[in-house]
Amino acid sequence: MPADLAVIGLGPYGLPLAQAAVAAGIPTIGYRTGPETGSLSPAEQRRMLSGGFRPTTNAAELGRVRTAVICAPTPRAADGGLDLAQVKAAARTLSAHLRPHTTVILESPVYPGTTEGFLRTLLEEGSGLLAGRDFHLAYSPSRVDPGNRDFTPANTPKVIGGLTPACTESAAAFYGRLTDKVVRARGPREAETVQVLEANYRHVNIALVNEMAVLCHDLGVDLWDVVRCAETKPFGFEAFRPGPGVGGHTAPQDLTAHGGRTLRMVELAQQVNSRMPRYVVQRAAALLNEHGKSARGARVLLLGVTYKPDLADLHDTPAEEVALRLMELGASVSYHDPYVPEWSVLDRPVPRADSLYEAAADADLTILLQQHRTYDLQGLSVKAQLLLDTRGATPTGAAHRL
Repeated sequence: MPADLAVIGLGPYGLPLAQAAVAAGIPTIGYRTGPETGSLSPAEQRRMLSGGFRPTTNAAELGRVRTAVICAPTPRAADGGLDLAQVKAAARTLSAHLRPHTTVILESPVYPGTTEGFLRTLLEEGSGLLAGRDFHLAYSPSRVDPGNRDFTPANTPKVIGGLTPACTESAAAFYGRLTDKVVRARGPREAETVQVLEANYRHVNIALVNEMAVLCHDLGVDLWDVVRCAETKPFGFEAFRPGPGVGGHTAPQDLTAHGGRTLRMVELAQQVNSRMPRYVVQRAAALLNEHGKSARGARVLLLGVTYKPDLADLHDTPAEEVALRLMELGASVSYHDPYVPEWSVLDRPVPRADSLYEAAADADLTILLQQHRTYDLQGLSVKAQLLLDTRGATPTGAAHRL
């Protein structure tokens, strides 16, 4: 059966889209753009394959679909901006096979102007076709929240901005098969800027509560109780919670690297959030010292090293910097994570604890970095000699909180 959809890039943005398309009964092919980090369980793989999904390495198949969605990752570049190399490679591959009347949509996180400038140029030069006349071109920000069971592609509204009104409507017709609600932006720049705003909103608010965590510790105030009370306000407040740092695939975007204006609030948020792993280690060293132990030679167990609970994803996890800084202080670091069978920091393997309770009882300090559902935090708080909870997940009084 010929495919209706090609998902180009099978990482954190492409795989959820492909899953949603297959669930909606759309014949879909998947084309990889590089060493992507998205992953599926064996059961999920079987469901997708039985539902009509077909991975391919044959670029010619991209020319036989009605809709092509570019979901290539855009990781941090050396200058702190977004690396568009995989988007560029995807566009060049697609352009060589692009047919008239195809709808091309970009979902990768990019700077405003990328779709109608960078991407449009690559597609037109490689295909000889004109966007808006010979093929449709649009942008839709990816709204993927891995592991979220309440909000899926089916019930999460999709924002769409097309190069022309016809481009917008063509993209809307496609997404209307996947989601309950389609929101039309004025154009691709507006849709791209939606992604920038949403990503920065998350990071700025996490930075605020992270800075509050440091302040509240100095004041002897229980921040988690403050947040619990504050979130009862029915308007003007959304609860965010502190942690050991911010990981994941959606990076904050300061437009300076793209020749745009500096977003001062985002710049400050990045500074605050990037300091959190260091702050965790400072608190850890202080706790050990308060209990008559030095960080040098201390046995420290890290619990949960993924960037998000209940997911086997290590992308930009703050656990890496926490482990590295503890090692630099001379601590003997081990870890436990039900989703991570092996873990290395700067190519140095970190020992994995097989027996969680025995390891917690043996460690001079246990640091909860991620609250996976499988952890019995009440039991761990009893077993651990000393427990630092960076997520506020343990019962009140059962551990030292961040």
